[in-house]
Amino acid sequence: METFNTEILINHTPYETRVAIVEDGILQDVMVERERRRGIVGNIYKGKVQRVLPGMDAAFIDIGLERTGFLHLKNIGRKDEDAPQRISDVLREGQTLLVQVLKDPIGSKGARLSTEISIPSRFLVFLPNADDIGVSIKIASEAQRQSLRDLMVGFHRGHQGGFIVRTAIESADMWAMRADMQYLQRVWEAILQAQQQAKPGTLIYRDLPLYLKVLRDYVSPQVSRVAIDDHDAYQEMSRFVENFLFEMSDRLLHYRGEKTLFARFGIDDEIELSLKRHVPLKSGGHLIIDQTEAMTTIDVNTGGYVGKLSQDDTIYRTNLEAAHAIARQLRLRNLGGIIMLDFIDMVNAEHQQGVMEALILALGGDKNKYTISPISPLGIIEMTRKRTRESLRQVMCETCPSCEGRGYVKSTETIVYELFRELMREAREFNPKMLSVIGSPELIDFIREEESLSFSDLQALLKTPIRLQSDTSYHHGLYEIALS
Repeated sequence: METFNTEILINHTPYETRVAIVEDGILQDVMVERERRRGIVGNIYKGKVQRVLPGMDAAFIDIGLERTGFLHLKNIGRKDEDAPQRISDVLREGQTLLVQVLKDPIGSKGARLSTEISIPSRFLVFLPNADDIGVSIKIASEAQRQSLRDLMVGFHRGHQGGFIVRTAIESADMWAMRADMQYLQRVWEAILQAQQQAKPGTLIYRDLPLYLKVLRDYVSPQVSRVAIDDHDAYQEMSRFVENFLFEMSDRLLHYRGEKTLFARFGIDDEIELSLKRHVPLKSGGHLIIDQTEAMTTIDVNTGGYVGKLSQDDTIYRTNLEAAHAIARQLRLRNLGGIIMLDFIDMVNAEHQQGVMEALILALGGDKNKYTISPISPLGIIEMTRKRTRESLRQVMCETCPSCEGRGYVKSTETIVYELFRELMREAREFNPKMLSVIGSPELIDFIREEESLSFSDLQALLKTPIRLQSDTSYHHGLYEIALS
């Protein structure tokens, strides 16, 4: 795989964290985590059995949330092959136990739970209730898998629990695997200690926030810099680096520039472009990207580009450029599921093969698992890409109220956070006595009702009062800021 000079830029506020991964100066990936939408999958609770349901081989577990969680017999870890096969033989009402969330609560349903605890790190997954060593099947070489398994058996000797070796170890020093193992065992010891002191219904362990998860999952020797613009988050990241990534200590930076971090590196503009349907190519051609519930289609067009080449060569060059652009857009927009790539028709078999090879090469840096079919005579490639999180559009946009779902616009939440960032810029630059926001009714109502705490914190942070004024002449998401 090609080696990149990678920078990780993190914009953090109390209500939202945005991460940009930049390779050789080009934005390749964007992640957004909003505090009010942060899920509970992976969280570990000290639960209490509220009710056992023998007819369903399941139980309701109180984990301190509004709705009880649901634990099925098949999600109860058992090492003994001859263990009881009925829920009533395993659980009793009032019993306490550690459970981990598999699925977030949806509608009237509570969280789906498991007692088969798993704790991920950069290179390993720790299974405290297991005792075997596994290696990811994504590591293609059987010899390498066996070598990794033998190393882990040696490292693991004398310790309890099982491990799964993750694919990321392929690009790391093998001693990093041992460091990860020690880190995970310390985490598990802390969980057990917290469990002893906690009351039932208490959160014992929560997966890392995005700005720390990035350190855990994305830092590699190719990362030249990690910059974050929030002081408190920087301090927390520094402690994490000191404990687990000491070699990164000189590459973690606290950004204090006059411009915001994302504005300084043009990330905001790139995100804006990534929400659009039309993607221009340097040659003059363009991509048209359409997301639907069933699939995503990406159409390649030459546009007005002709140049001095023959028509076949013009088409070939445009398709080669499009292959690299498509791979980037898949990552940047986090597109998943079924994806249809409609390249410009090519008659020349060598050109078809060249485009396929260019696409596979460009996809080499993609962490998400994908499958890809040979190019058809019509220039169409069918592929699938694993969904690991919501797409950028799903996170930042909502259905357009004017076209009844045939298009999309930025969600009110996204616009409010953009407004908050703009207020921070204005306050920093002009130091006003007061800021006034005049905006559409749904925007102002959202701030007052859904983001009242964040809005209050923002005023305290800026030490500046902010007046909100609703105006029906402003359409969806529109606003203005006045200084006084």
